[in-house]
Amino acid sequence: MNIAETVKSFLKKYSLENQTLIVGFSGGYDSLCLLDIIKNIGNPVIAVHLNHNWRGEESLRDEDFCRDFCEKRGITFYTETLSSDIPHTETAAREARYKFFLKCAEKYNAHAVLTAHNLDDLTETLLYRIIKGTGVNGLNGISEHRDIYYRPLLSVSREQIELYCKKNDLNAISDSSNLDTKYKRNFIRHKILPLIKEINGNYASALKNLATSAEETNELLDEYMSDKISKLENSTKKFLELSTPAQNYLIHKMFTENNLDYDRKKIEAVVEFIKENANSKSGKKLSITTNLWIYTNSKKFEFIKSEQHSNKEIHIDKEGKYRFEDYIFEIKKFSGNTFDFPKDNELKALVSLNEINLTLRHRKDGDTISPLGINGTQKLKKYLNEKKIPQHEKDSLILLCQNSEVLWIGGIGLSNKIKVINEPTHIIRLTKKDGYYEN
Repeated sequence: MNIAETVKSFLKKYSLENQTLIVGFSGGYDSLCLLDIIKNIGNPVIAVHLNHNWRGEESLRDEDFCRDFCEKRGITFYTETLSSDIPHTETAAREARYKFFLKCAEKYNAHAVLTAHNLDDLTETLLYRIIKGTGVNGLNGISEHRDIYYRPLLSVSREQIELYCKKNDLNAISDSSNLDTKYKRNFIRHKILPLIKEINGNYASALKNLATSAEETNELLDEYMSDKISKLENSTKKFLELSTPAQNYLIHKMFTENNLDYDRKKIEAVVEFIKENANSKSGKKLSITTNLWIYTNSKKFEFIKSEQHSNKEIHIDKEGKYRFEDYIFEIKKFSGNTFDFPKDNELKALVSLNEINLTLRHRKDGDTISPLGINGTQKLKKYLNEKKIPQHEKDSLILLCQNSEVLWIGGIGLSNKIKVINEPTHIIRLTKKDGYYEN
């Protein structure tokens, strides 16, 4: 099957025939080949080019080449240039590219983004992951389909692509950075693969078979482990009951779900951290990245992010519903109905109010509370410490207040000031919302 037929079969497999497609277009042989084939097939296509702004005049040359090619072929073309502040690393470049692709898909209401990764890219990725020791999951290689991203040339070698371009008079531009072996993938391409070829001239197909086998193995493993993970509920106690391989698998899963680089050393370090702090009541944190930590205490473990909460305040002056960040706060009169228990995504309390003149907000310096069942007031900070609230959760708590006095902390506690003596006057409720709500 020639390359054009391979791409046609791919589009049919994923029901992308006649759909509007975005093609990532760098001007190199791979993307030039893919764009030409998609154009000839007849799909509505938009070529998008991200100028990484790393190579000065050469970067501008690439952009001009892509624009001119598309103008001559009647292909819609769109480009953007990255800020010079973006770090000149492979990881930063990849993240910027996919953010750009997503933006383009939304801009043109496209059904899919096609990238020109080929069989050689797959083998280089596999070798890179093997060398890093990323485990069986890392052997999956490059997926031919993930989210809105599709890779029709993944089974096609770079040699076949260059032959297609030569036969169809497609003259690609060369990227000088592709020859720079300070980049790990280039080092593998130019230094390691020629040596491997001496051992097995058909190494690309062999590694692709390895990736397929690994993918099947991982699917079986995920199927087996899914039930265990659902029952775990991030419980530290249940985590300790797992076997070491199962613990490693779970932490690896957490790394991949958060799009984090990992190796066995990092995974084992996190497992050991959870074990060492499994009896901590106040909890401990281990830094994973500059704004991400693994947190564990005697009850649970989880990844936590550094978040800046707004100083937004909502004035509550009447019964009704109010939007606060990702929550809906509701206050309504108590009608004598049976008080039902809160659902999983809501917090609820019965209270007694003389008037409704309240504020919904996050905590501030100087906040106090009159804890239920205790005479007098105390600093909110001390109250939360006594409740063993983890430090990273304190700033995200939603408080119902009167000036600097806290009357209710959703899910944590109630003030003596609004406790029910005879019969409640109101029900207050805080509900987590996934969708959008308007007052």
